[in-house]
Amino acid sequence: MDLEKLLTDRLAPAFSAVAGVPVDPVVRRSQRADFQSDAALALARRLGRPPRSIATEVLERAELADLCSAAEVSGPGFINLTVAERTLGGLVSALATDPRLGVPASAAPETIVVDYSAPNVAKEMHVGHLRTTVIGDAAARLLEWLGHRVVRANHLGDWGTPFGMLIEHLVDLGEAEATQELSMGDLDSFYRTARAKFDADEAFRERSRLRVVALQGGDEGTLRLWRLLVAQSERYFLTVYDLLDVTLTDRDFRGESSYNDLLAPVVAELNRLGLLRESAGAACVFPPGSVGRDGEPLPLIVRKSDGGYGYPATDLAAVRHRAGELGATRLLYVVGLPQRRHFEMVYAVAEQAGWLTPPARAEHVGFGSILGPDGRMLRSRTGESVKLVGLLEEAVARATALTRSRNPELGDEEAAEVGRAVGIGAIKYADLSSDRHRDYVLDWERMLSLDGNTAPYLQYAYSRIRSIFRRAGVAARPGAGVSLAEPAERALAFELVGFGAVVGQVERSLEFHQLAGYLHRLATAFSAFYERCPVLRADEPVRESRLVLCDLTARVLGQGLHLLGIRTPERM
Repeated sequence: MDLEKLLTDRLAPAFSAVAGVPVDPVVRRSQRADFQSDAALALARRLGRPPRSIATEVLERAELADLCSAAEVSGPGFINLTVAERTLGGLVSALATDPRLGVPASAAPETIVVDYSAPNVAKEMHVGHLRTTVIGDAAARLLEWLGHRVVRANHLGDWGTPFGMLIEHLVDLGEAEATQELSMGDLDSFYRTARAKFDADEAFRERSRLRVVALQGGDEGTLRLWRLLVAQSERYFLTVYDLLDVTLTDRDFRGESSYNDLLAPVVAELNRLGLLRESAGAACVFPPGSVGRDGEPLPLIVRKSDGGYGYPATDLAAVRHRAGELGATRLLYVVGLPQRRHFEMVYAVAEQAGWLTPPARAEHVGFGSILGPDGRMLRSRTGESVKLVGLLEEAVARATALTRSRNPELGDEEAAEVGRAVGIGAIKYADLSSDRHRDYVLDWERMLSLDGNTAPYLQYAYSRIRSIFRRAGVAARPGAGVSLAEPAERALAFELVGFGAVVGQVERSLEFHQLAGYLHRLATAFSAFYERCPVLRADEPVRESRLVLCDLTARVLGQGLHLLGIRTPERM
């Protein structure tokens, strides 16, 4: 279905025959024709020939008659290609009857672990958890749709010294009262109270330290209280995931505690392999190429001087488990960019140890921060981290109010459903339409606008297409022939047949702003088509052809937004 690839495949042998070596034709869309190749210009110096002469010979050798209505040399040596209407119409017709919309399932499916979200037990999720959850879920959705076996790994912070004070605070409150407080989702208050007691009361601090020892020693009574904390926190996390409309479930929780039994064997194996070195009493590995700002080798501390294990040991155990026990060949870690150095070192050590060997590879899917209107890290008015639930609820409330004002005939229930789809969609799309490596500003007015590169604009385009079929009381006939006589029809068709190439690109890069940008271009092309090409008022067979274009556009928009985790209301 990829026209660019079809044309590349036809031009490549001709270029290679002229040059005597393989040549990339460098085919891309052009304003002067449908597509253009400028590879002849790059070959001119190597071959010692004028680029126009090279381009002319390439066209003489290339088999393009069945694809192009025009193929000509222009300017200093560009090859301009105009796709034949029958070719483009045939591709669109084939797309319309394809349930996968021109996106084949992977020919080599993999087991892929996507590590994302990762909140901490007994702490509320805040705005800092938004990007990892949204980007990670989009990755899981897209890779799963392409036929890969996706393992979602929600790496909960559920272990460590803070749990001593948390369990002691739970004991002080009493299980019934603590459960009530935690079930109300006020995790931050629970944690802050425990922390304040720990800082102010020496007796409480000592009890907390003893409780940590009991927890790590496997004391059953302590473990029962710890499980209560974890269970209540997980219930809260699931309510957030439900509101955010992501695919994480209780089966995806992977607490740090689940790797406890693997930590000692990890260190033992590193030692057996001769990779461990002692530094200031700690057991470390020095990955090759890892140096600090002072130019000195930078260690990855796998066992601390007090004998405890930190994040590096847990992350190494996770890599070893995922690549070994789960058989994963692609390990994705959707974590903020500040953690890049840490994960580079973990991957390097895992490779040294032989736990991460081809075809298995690990990737840090890094991302920037969410900023407020002042260009600084987004904070509440009191300077604290913005709670994620509060942010999502505000988005839904704003979108619901806009929905009611723009479409007052909607009933309360439908307005609420649309408001939730639009509000949550706006939050997700603002994130995913931005280059994930960069920071972005949370701007309510822009995010919820029906104009521009926003989720509401795309959702409205989808609902407008569906309204065409509701008003007419008809359905498109996907097998109908497609004619593309008008420029706006051709422009829309070119966008439609490009869906598969974009999805394939995003599968490799996990740069979801590329998919978002494509969907915006598609919606914009449809808007121009709808304004210039009457659909229901057109005579047959043009009417039927245009109905196919409308239906196919809605299906591609719907599937693309679904991959981003965004719902498409039938009415807005």
